[in-house]
Amino acid sequence: MAVTTAPQDAAPVEITPGFWTRPRRVGAVLVGLGVLAAVVFGLLAPAGQDARFTFSRTTAGTALPIPARPGAVVFGLIGALAGAALLSGRADRRVRALAGLFGAAFMVSFLCWQVAGQRLPLGDVSQGTVAAAVPLVFGAMAGVLCERSGVINVAIEGQILSGAFAGALVGTIAGSAWAGLFGAAAAGLVIAGMLAALSIRYLVDQVVLGVVLNLFAVGLTTFLYLQIMQPASDRYNFPPIFPAWRIPVLSSIPVLGPGLFDGNVLVYLAIGTVVLVHVGLFHTRWGLRTRAVGEHPTAADTVGIRVRGMRYRNVLLAGVVAGLGGAFLTIGNVGQFNTNMSAGRGFIALAALIFGRWSPLGATAAALLFGFFGKLASSLGTIGSTIPNEFLGMLPYVVTIVAVAGLVGRVRAPAADGKPYVKG
Repeated sequence: MAVTTAPQDAAPVEITPGFWTRPRRVGAVLVGLGVLAAVVFGLLAPAGQDARFTFSRTTAGTALPIPARPGAVVFGLIGALAGAALLSGRADRRVRALAGLFGAAFMVSFLCWQVAGQRLPLGDVSQGTVAAAVPLVFGAMAGVLCERSGVINVAIEGQILSGAFAGALVGTIAGSAWAGLFGAAAAGLVIAGMLAALSIRYLVDQVVLGVVLNLFAVGLTTFLYLQIMQPASDRYNFPPIFPAWRIPVLSSIPVLGPGLFDGNVLVYLAIGTVVLVHVGLFHTRWGLRTRAVGEHPTAADTVGIRVRGMRYRNVLLAGVVAGLGGAFLTIGNVGQFNTNMSAGRGFIALAALIFGRWSPLGATAAALLFGFFGKLASSLGTIGSTIPNEFLGMLPYVVTIVAVAGLVGRVRAPAADGKPYVKG
């Protein structure tokens, strides 16, 4: 039998990518959208009027005027130029930066049309954006802690809802917002404990389990609300609210100050949680072990890392964090609990987690994007926008679907995410 072998000095085969690489496809889409924005928003914007943006929380004071029609056209073309840079093939490594530039230019072009003849207080938009994003940030950090450890946490919704209920109930009974905060963390911990035991110990399908836990949380909190809270709301559903802590000097920073430095304690806890999770995940031994367990648990086990123990601890910690997000809905904001008041925020946090590529900072940026569009919808409604609020509210979901689908870049979950570990 003759055996044919390839020559040792054969040159490797080089695969030349076609012209329409991923960055070029993204660039083509952005060019089209930028030109469309310049034409449509430019034609719709009234001539001879300015769009004015104030830097404070009110419409009074100094405003930045932008001519509505020229501004809509110019910023639309800036977005098209960002796409053209990608289409040229010379900026393949700057897809995310140029996509961000396009997004900012597209939004300013849109606002030049919508705010023409009106004033939009950017400080109020900033504060509303952060307030809407706080529960999403807590939920996304809970997702980071779980999925970086290899456990899919679809039950974030139930943890947030349970935290909101317990925060209102405990806070009312104890007459203390701080007691309500600990009650919310404990409620999130209970749901997380069920997730950890059933998924890690008994190897239940993690996605199905998360859905079941969400339904359990909805049913339980609704039943207790109807049986306990609703008949005597003054005794069980009237918790104190955390007051705003205004940081001198920093809170006076234009635009950013009202959002970041003029909130209650839960806003600062959210910021601190993001910092701690980021530093801990990428700059500590705990973070190295967590990422090892989430990427290759068998290899982690061979070097002495207790895979199941690490997953248990991180899932329980994630439950505490998600519970704090629920606390913001009651003792950090409205001051009472209503049935199903989480309103899908846990699922939005999951979308932010994927959009942010399982990174604490990326997930936080995505959560702020959701919060921005939510606040923008209400702000434009206040100044009499002709666009329905429901349409504005759906925009971040469309952006997330596009991003998760791979237009802005491929996303990859931790390799062992959702895979139960059975020690051999």
